[in-house]
Amino acid sequence: MLPHLLPIGSLLVGTALLLLGTGLLNTVLALRGSLEGYADATLGLIGSAYFVGFFIGTFAAPPLVRRMGHNRAFAFFSAATAACVLLHALIVSAPVWMLLRVVTGTTLVGLYMVIESWLNSQAPADRRGKIFSIYMAVNLGALAAAQQLIRLGSPGDFVLFAIAAIFVIVSLMPVTATRLPPPQLAHSPRLGLGKLWKAAPVAFAGAVQSGLAMGAFWGMSAVYGGRIGLDEAGVAQLITVSILGGALLQWPIGHFSDRGDRRLALAWVAAGASAAAILWAVLGQFGDLVMIGGFLFGAAAFAIYPVVVAHLIDHLAHDDILSGSAALLLLHGAGAAVGPALAGALMGWIGPAALPLHFILMLAPLAAFALWKSGRSKDEIVDEAAHFMPMMRTSPTALEMITPDAVTEDYSPDRAPQTTH
Repeated sequence: MLPHLLPIGSLLVGTALLLLGTGLLNTVLALRGSLEGYADATLGLIGSAYFVGFFIGTFAAPPLVRRMGHNRAFAFFSAATAACVLLHALIVSAPVWMLLRVVTGTTLVGLYMVIESWLNSQAPADRRGKIFSIYMAVNLGALAAAQQLIRLGSPGDFVLFAIAAIFVIVSLMPVTATRLPPPQLAHSPRLGLGKLWKAAPVAFAGAVQSGLAMGAFWGMSAVYGGRIGLDEAGVAQLITVSILGGALLQWPIGHFSDRGDRRLALAWVAAGASAAAILWAVLGQFGDLVMIGGFLFGAAAFAIYPVVVAHLIDHLAHDDILSGSAALLLLHGAGAAVGPALAGALMGWIGPAALPLHFILMLAPLAAFALWKSGRSKDEIVDEAAHFMPMMRTSPTALEMITPDAVTEDYSPDRAPQTTH
């Protein structure tokens, strides 16, 4: 693998630096908002605004990347992201923060598209899966490490915002310095949601429900930690151990899901995440013991979306895989855009224990639905079985790395692949 990794090393380094900055910002905003006295419902709306921007960016970013080219687009989006990071500290206002989070979510889609399309173009077809796994490991590792940067300052000061902006700006250096030829950004066709439901209703429900849960995790976990009395280092530790739990157990869970009916595997994983959320709620009353609940929740919850993607691929004809995965990504994004606002409103009504309660309300019905569907019919695979790939929600471009034979450059509406379902 080393000869294949060396040419893309600059892209992986740029990704790590970018996520160190944006991962730090996500936590700092929650902590700073709490210091400013923002209500949980308001903080939930700020968290949702980011995912609204991510949803918008899925449509807005590709034409901008095609127009400007990869190097200039990365510089453009990085500059906008860094400016937004600093403006959060200069203008402390909930409505302004919501607007800035929408812009940040939009620009980050553009940044991911640039990096992921480059990775896709440079990876040999027989190595794309492994390179994608390494890319996801860099994502998770950088996000976990970013939480520990909280120790370098106080959320009430300018320092942490400056550090986050510096990481975003420095990420420009390895990416724009690369001599890799810029790839062509493909057009991603869409599969209708009705056809998606007909092909794999469990995948459809799983994408929405996991988005609702994980959007709330990313948007409100830091708020929750502060509300139960954790200091800033404790909040960072809670998010870190949750991410590490997800990073460590995705492969074992994925191997389990590859061995049988993936709906049944999804039922077990969603039920496990719900049980871990119950433990999280109970241990939240005992200070640092909440870390155990966070680790176990992350271990199960982070695997739900990739199991959902693999289940969908099992049930689509080859020509529909890329378009179906892109539609699934939009469903997950829509759920993530709503999740923090729902969890924030619930926390404002019930208290901090409402966050793990939100996880249970989102994932326990998914477990029941997947179990019910697995008992009603045999899980029949359309072309060939998919293989589980650890992943997080990212841009549609990354989907090409898990469907390496998909041809999208020549896509046009009159040549859209026809579903067989």
